[in-house]
Amino acid sequence: MPSNAATLTELLIRERPALLRRVQRILGGDSGAEDVIQAVWFKARGVDNQQSIDNPRAYLYRLAINLATDHGRESTRRNRLLAEHYLWEEEDEVSTEEQVMAQDELQRVLDAAGHLPEPTRSIFRLNRLQGLTQAEIARRLGVSVTTVENHVRSALARLAWAREGR
Repeated sequence: MPSNAATLTELLIRERPALLRRVQRILGGDSGAEDVIQAVWFKARGVDNQQSIDNPRAYLYRLAINLATDHGRESTRRNRLLAEHYLWEEEDEVSTEEQVMAQDELQRVLDAAGHLPEPTRSIFRLNRLQGLTQAEIARRLGVSVTTVENHVRSALARLAWAREGR
């Protein structure tokens, strides 16, 4: 009997064009769709065999839809933050040098966020981007609230270091 990961991976290979189209519809275009499909592949490869999956196709599509939705939310939030960052009132004129420094700072933080180790990255996204409480995350992941707090604290420290250029 093949493992859940093997079944999902084989199904992903067969269903990839349809999954990609579904993800593109959710995201409103090609932007990020390939990244989402790659994330689906990584998640599918990590599924354990503790429970059998009754409907692997439905599981795979739900996984893709959830990851596409998360990606879309994160992209929207990032764009909103960038827009807020660059919308100054006339009296708040910012020099070109300050703009470049702010953009460099933002890029360092975004790069650091993208390189957070798992599960810190997932926990941080659930908390800060999707707005789940630490208790909700702990229940969802089956870990203690203290564990979630430690991961969020670690993520914030790493992002602060990146912001400061360390």
